[in-house]
Amino acid sequence: MSKPLRLVIFDVDGTLVDSQGDILASMEAAFDAAGLAAPTREDVLDIVGLSLPQAMQRLAPEADNAALVQTYKDSYARLRVEKGATSSPLYPGAREALERLQAVPEMLLGVATGKSKRGLDGLIEAHGLQGMFVTRQVADFHPSKPHPSMIHQAMADAGVEADSAVMVGDTIYDMEMASAAGIPFLGVSWGYHAAERLSDARVVLDDFSQLDAACAAIWS
Repeated sequence: MSKPLRLVIFDVDGTLVDSQGDILASMEAAFDAAGLAAPTREDVLDIVGLSLPQAMQRLAPEADNAALVQTYKDSYARLRVEKGATSSPLYPGAREALERLQAVPEMLLGVATGKSKRGLDGLIEAHGLQGMFVTRQVADFHPSKPHPSMIHQAMADAGVEADSAVMVGDTIYDMEMASAAGIPFLGVSWGYHAAERLSDARVVLDDFSQLDAACAAIWS
C-alpha cells in the first residue's frame, strides 16, 4: 500500500536563502529615491515576509507606497542580475535538505513567499532549483502573510489536506499563516526573527539536518 502524500511548504527569505544584503540595499535605494531616511536594519528585517505594499506601509505610512515598492523592485532585480546566485545565497544545508526530501516518493515540496513571481523565478533559476517545487505561491496572487491563502492554494495544488502539510519558516508571519491554515509550523533559528518569537512552532530547527526528523515526528 502506498504511503500518503506529504507537503513541506518553505518560506524563502530567511529560511532557504539569506537575502538580507539585497533587501537592505534595495530598501535604502527606495527610501533614498523618495528623499526619506532609510529604516534601521532591525525595522527592515522585522517586516521581511510581508508582501511589499504592506511592508512599506508599516515602514513609511505617510509616504508614496507605490513609488517605494517600484523602486525597491527595480533595485532588487538589478542586484540579482549583477550578482547572480551570490545575490541570495542558500543557507548551509538547504540544497541537501531539499534533495533529501524530494527523493522520498510521497514527499512534495512547495514555496510560500512574500516575493513576487519574477523574484522567485529568478532565484530558482539562479540556484538551479527548477523542478524542485510542485507549487509556488507568491505575493502577486495572494493577500500578504499571515493570511492563509498561500497555504490553502499550495495544499490544493498538491492534493493534500491540512493533516498532511507543514510550513517551515523564520518569521512570526509564517507562524501565524500556518496557524490560520490549521497546519503545523517548524521554525528556523537562522532567519530574520529571533527564535524566541516563534512560540507556536512545534520545534525551532538550528540546522537543516534536523528537518527530516522534525517532519517525521509530526507525521509519526
